[in-house]
Amino acid sequence: MIEVSNLSKRFGNFKAVDNISFSIPTGQIVGLLGPNGAGKSTTMRMITGFLMPSDGQIKIDGIDIMSSPVECKRKIGYMPESAPLYGEMIVEDYLRYIADMQGVNADEKVPFLCHQCGLKEVMHKNICDLSRGYRQRVGLAHALMNDPEILILDEPTSGLDPNQIEDVRSLIKEIGKTRTVIISTHILGEVEMICDRVIIISGGKLAADSPTEELRQKYGSSSTVSVQFSGKSFDEVSSLLKGINGVKSVSKNSSDPGSSFDCAVLSVQEGIEIRPEIAKTLVQNNISVYEISLQKNSLEDIFHTLTEE
Repeated sequence: MIEVSNLSKRFGNFKAVDNISFSIPTGQIVGLLGPNGAGKSTTMRMITGFLMPSDGQIKIDGIDIMSSPVECKRKIGYMPESAPLYGEMIVEDYLRYIADMQGVNADEKVPFLCHQCGLKEVMHKNICDLSRGYRQRVGLAHALMNDPEILILDEPTSGLDPNQIEDVRSLIKEIGKTRTVIISTHILGEVEMICDRVIIISGGKLAADSPTEELRQKYGSSSTVSVQFSGKSFDEVSSLLKGINGVKSVSKNSSDPGSSFDCAVLSVQEGIEIRPEIAKTLVQNNISVYEISLQKNSLEDIFHTLTEE
């Protein structure tokens, strides 16, 4: 378990992290989000013990990281965005070297991580000859070498192809069943697919902290309906649509050049299903309908709202 209390970090007069608090239990996968310069990387480095806080406290399983840094670091596996690997070493030799440094039985652990991280095909190759995807996997194997209770990953799928991304996502989900996992990423779709919870940092402060679905309900409650139609002018159709209960506003969305239809975007009240009434109204007025689609605020919309504020 990770407990962060009133954490701050200053670099001279600049406050990179400003009095943030949160706790993460075992078995939870958390997405740590924020724009560039928001303070999320600084926060991760303080949790790993790489940086010391200016104020506040970090506890790993109840142990203060400032008073017992070595004991806390034994519980943590960390993979930075660009894994610091020795390019001249063969993959198997590198992993055995890491195992020896950490006092792990290499004969047992290295074959297990080879299978778990999908490294069988490259164990005999030099690290410098690997693709970025395989280097990320070697970095992940390194982070898992001491069987850490907490795994912290900075942009774990950066530079991977779609197949590799899916493999890494599946691996993270499996790891997260028994460990605390923190993922820092700019790929918001990845957070929605992997993470149970989202923490958003903006300007060094905590902007949001809640389960992924609750975050959507709290900040993403507004929804829009897109209607593609033809047969009457936009103003005529807009007047008809505004008369439907639950429609708050109607705006025009530019259609593709040369298209035979117009597109209206309706802002609607949450919890009211108005698509059947839209279809009925338009058909009764001899208006051709091409598409009626509902779209709720995405995690990306919520991220923009919270970080721009």
